Amino acid sequence: MKTLDARNHANLVLQDVRLAAATLLGVEGEGFRALDAALDRGRVCLAAELLGATQSLFDATVEYLKTRVQFDVPIGSFQALQHRAAWCFAQLQLARSTVMAGLAALDDPALDAAARARMASLAKWKAGEVAHRISREAVQMHGGMGVTDELDVGLYLKRIRVAQASLGDGDFHVQRFGELSPQ
Repeated sequence: MKTLDARNHANLVLQDVRLAAATLLGVEGEGFRALDAALDRGRVCLAAELLGATQSLFDATVEYLKTRVQFDVPIGSFQALQHRAAWCFAQLQLARSTVMAGLAALDDPALDAAARARMASLAKWKAGEVAHRISREAVQMHGGMGVTDELDVGLYLKRIRVAQASLGDGDFHVQRFGELSPQ
């Protein structure tokens, strides 16, 4: 089946599957921990993808603000749009910091599994939240063209929405971060 962003997606159901004991990966009873660690790597990588998509979307929006002319001046000269672009830039830098911290945490031997999981959830949540907000701003600043297939804005918007929901949405990661945080 196709997702909103035209990627393929499938549900895989395994039922009554029997395997030899030699095919066991890892230690018996520890499968969920290994799976969760692998999913955390995927979550941080997805956060990095969200960051890259958001950066590209922001760059395209800034370029549009420089070239789109209204009332004989580029629309980027309007103070209200400058403020919105500056806000987007600041949020993008915050997301970049959390994604970089999440990537660093994956291989940090000083961190335990819970700390790595917290950083993965923080990176996924922040990147998703910022991507959502900046994609909304980009659509607004591009006007009606922002949702057409003529510009990449619509493509990024769709990809961001799918990536936000993949491997846990924002609510999941906020709750997970709280549950994994030391009391």
